[in-house]
Amino acid sequence: MMRTSFLLITLVLSLQTVLGLDWPQWRGPNRDGVNTERGLLKTWPSKGPTRAWIYSQAGLGYSSFAVVKGKLYTMGSRRGTEQLICLDANSGREQWAANIGPELKNNWGGGPRGTPTVEGGRVYAMGGQGSLICTDLNGKIQWQTSMNRLGGKVPGWGYTESVLVDGNLAIVTPGGRQGAVAALNKQTGQVVWQSRQFTDGAQYASVIAVTHNGTRQFIQLTQKNLVGLDSTSGRVLWKSSWPGKTAVIPTPIFSAGKVYVSSGYGVGCKLVEVGAGNQVRDVWQNKVMQNHHGGVVLYGKHLYGFGEGRGLVCQDLASGNDVWTGDRSLRKGAITIADGMIIAVNESNGDVVLVPAIPTNFKLAGKFQIQPQSINRSRKGKIWTHPVVANGRLYLRDQEHIYCHIVGSGGGTDAVATAPSPAVPPGKKFAWTAGVNTKSIDVIYRNKAQAVIQQVFGDPDKTQGGWLGYTGMNVTNAKGEKYTTVWFGIAQGVVKEVRFDK
Repeated sequence: MMRTSFLLITLVLSLQTVLGLDWPQWRGPNRDGVNTERGLLKTWPSKGPTRAWIYSQAGLGYSSFAVVKGKLYTMGSRRGTEQLICLDANSGREQWAANIGPELKNNWGGGPRGTPTVEGGRVYAMGGQGSLICTDLNGKIQWQTSMNRLGGKVPGWGYTESVLVDGNLAIVTPGGRQGAVAALNKQTGQVVWQSRQFTDGAQYASVIAVTHNGTRQFIQLTQKNLVGLDSTSGRVLWKSSWPGKTAVIPTPIFSAGKVYVSSGYGVGCKLVEVGAGNQVRDVWQNKVMQNHHGGVVLYGKHLYGFGEGRGLVCQDLASGNDVWTGDRSLRKGAITIADGMIIAVNESNGDVVLVPAIPTNFKLAGKFQIQPQSINRSRKGKIWTHPVVANGRLYLRDQEHIYCHIVGSGGGTDAVATAPSPAVPPGKKFAWTAGVNTKSIDVIYRNKAQAVIQQVFGDPDKTQGGWLGYTGMNVTNAKGEKYTTVWFGIAQGVVKEVRFDK
């Protein structure tokens, strides 16, 4: 029987990874492609980090992932309809799906391209033809609209934008004469403003939000211009020309009053300073980084990304100088940075590599290949989904297949496993204390998601109502009493209470 309520236990340094931030939108919490978790693997075994699960019914498309409170959100086209899909992030089991609209047809592969955004109990998802839905966390549609209604025209490769939610606004880029960028009321979908001074056609980049010169600004890049818009009105605050060709895809990067942009097809990159009074000037412009679509990430004072025809590139932000070029066999792909390590996916063959994000030199710290690979991918398509790390897990995709690998504690085995967690979850290896001080288990785990509990302690040994029970524990309370079973009381996916059995 359960007894004696306590607050939770000591968290040791090796478990910091499981308390990592969720990944609620495109490129993470700050839209910068950086995961700030600690304690992730710095090297991988020969066959890669342990695979926790694979889900093979995601349908067509290149949508990446949002991961929030133990749920993974993505999009895929199934039976000709694009859908917002919710999976259990720890098991890969599908929870629900919501229809977005008809499938985008494209020679390079049909289906949705963007990443869902999760904010305030809502999920926002835009399909390849520009249909936009907002659902609750159970998949019930709250409102919907389309870029066509906002004056937009579907770009050649489809809408790839990931919706930005900022304050009470949902920001999208339909493109066109009514205003290239539109701000919608995030609760109702009603138009708040469109940027009538800025009417470029939509490209493929996603908007970022910054506060600069005392003003909240939305920054977007098109084939012709890099712009900053006033968040309250859509008025153009500043503009810098951009000689984009064919497709402009990477998300802009803002740092200390400067904006970095890059695109492929021989265009290159530049750094723009937004000075006092929103006066702009080019700090430098060159072709060191010609990033086609896989994204550039700023880490410290250096930029990392794939330069077309060069492989992985490190570039100095301040000067624009080339610092190093990695193994050219990596060719081209998409990246993210987690715990100071670059994780990159080779678009051509599905190789996934681990490289320290340091300016001194390129050094391969791990490599494995996504398997199995899609049999439904277009012959012109490649593995273009951006990798995501959240709560100690690495999420990858090739069309219908979504893969989850453990890159936190317990992920460094030399075999690919299919079990949802290590044989002995790391949380069971330690002697815990309860109700002793501010580092006790209760303080650390209060209001933590159920997903965090299961990442640390694995699947429960027993359940009772909304309680998850873990046996074989070593817990000592403030009176010196010993307990071997810990019960976590879960409500709405969050720990609300903890109890112990002897």
